[in-house]
Amino acid sequence: MKMRLKPIAVSLATAGVLVAGLAAYQSSRAGILGFFDHKDTTVTAAASDTAAPAPQGANEKMPMMQAPNYRAIVQRWGPAVVGVTVEGTRHIDADDMAGDSNDPFFQFFRGLPGFQFRMPHQGDTPFRGQGSGFIVSSDGLILTNAHVVRDAREVTVKLADRRELKARVLGADPATDIAVLRVNAEKLPTVQFGDPKALQVGDYVLAIGAPFGFEQSVTAGIVSAKGRSLPGDTYVPFIQTDAAVNPGNSGGPLFDAEGEVVGINAQIYSQTGGYQGLAFAIPIDVALHAKDQIVATGHATHARLGVMVQDLDQALAESFGLSRPDGALVSSVEPDSAAAKAGIKPGDVITQIGSTPVKRAGDLSSTIGMSAPGTKVEVQVWRDKSTHEMQVALGSATADKGETASASGQENGRLGLALHPLTKDERAAVEVDHGLMVEDVSGAAARAGIQPGDVVLGINGQPARSVEQVRSVVSGHPKSVALLIDRNGQKIFVPVKLG
Repeated sequence: MKMRLKPIAVSLATAGVLVAGLAAYQSSRAGILGFFDHKDTTVTAAASDTAAPAPQGANEKMPMMQAPNYRAIVQRWGPAVVGVTVEGTRHIDADDMAGDSNDPFFQFFRGLPGFQFRMPHQGDTPFRGQGSGFIVSSDGLILTNAHVVRDAREVTVKLADRRELKARVLGADPATDIAVLRVNAEKLPTVQFGDPKALQVGDYVLAIGAPFGFEQSVTAGIVSAKGRSLPGDTYVPFIQTDAAVNPGNSGGPLFDAEGEVVGINAQIYSQTGGYQGLAFAIPIDVALHAKDQIVATGHATHARLGVMVQDLDQALAESFGLSRPDGALVSSVEPDSAAAKAGIKPGDVITQIGSTPVKRAGDLSSTIGMSAPGTKVEVQVWRDKSTHEMQVALGSATADKGETASASGQENGRLGLALHPLTKDERAAVEVDHGLMVEDVSGAAARAGIQPGDVVLGINGQPARSVEQVRSVVSGHPKSVALLIDRNGQKIFVPVKLG
């Protein structure tokens, strides 16, 4: 099940720093005051004698919570937050070297004392990356983001007391961007988990991490929104905050006002690569679900319904006979998928999965993604202005059925596209006679800006008529491919670097 996503005006930058040959600068600080109790205060609206009568309820007292004791939270839980340094090698070509002097990370580090920047050589070049993490068990289990440890050959964890320990990556789940590390230590400080479902918009939150390598940096803000769906992250209902999160904060904890971890800071929405007031955290229940699977088996699995969905607006809702724009509108159904076998069709509006109401397309994606393959669920569908109930046996997100697969035919997915040939209804909808529907995006394709819902019309100047054809082109190990993409009726060529 994939979401049809509209183009976005600015890029989403993962909050992890990767700087070739650079040792990150670090600092640490912790508070020393204890907790104090929250106390309710009240405010009352004031009105002049000449003011118009106040509307009903305007003079009611509004409870107001006192700001949390952030210093106490940092003192109590800060020791469980760690810096994560990774080293490895990446292939660098001439295109990757262009424009480094304008990179915001280059500009930032260039001003630090003793920093000397050297242009990387082409070929396999060592890199050093910096992220964050936090300890979840006293015997050395640590959570961070999968993208922090991607391509890492060596991982080092720096504790709040400045001890440095080598870490082993137990496993990573790119679908939720969660990785689990293990260090050889005992009696380590740990965090306490909260309930992200109880978190409300406007609640206080606090982030601790290592932005730009400055470890144990603390920032605070509020919850800006919940249940955000972002391009390429269909399984995660992100918590949006305005806490200052920058590159290097990736993998660090997001605390609530009680000092409990409710999320993992993962992404920023930025035009510059730095903080602009939009940060996104993975809910801790999603992270722990992936963590438990990784600890038990070394990997995580996710269920798959096999539909592409989009949000409703009021006009669409009215056209389908709905009074409210609630639900996930099915725009396409994958052949031989769990949805197809259950009888779900394009034009259906999915309103409930099991006992979970579906208000937006992201609700469906996250609920299905957190389920186990093979699980039988009851799906409520709005069709022909009435509700229908269907029993669905969920498929596996990693299963390769028919022609729906990674277009590279390799587990690491050099191209990073999951595609299927257009159905008859999809061809009519996009008004083309051939093409491949993009179901999922990762890796090189995601970095190039391709999105779920795009239609691949051609590859390297040839019409794209089958997944096998795309596999064949990629199997020749080209450094890049040119894809002709149809997006919302507009055709554009997108270069995808594979080298």
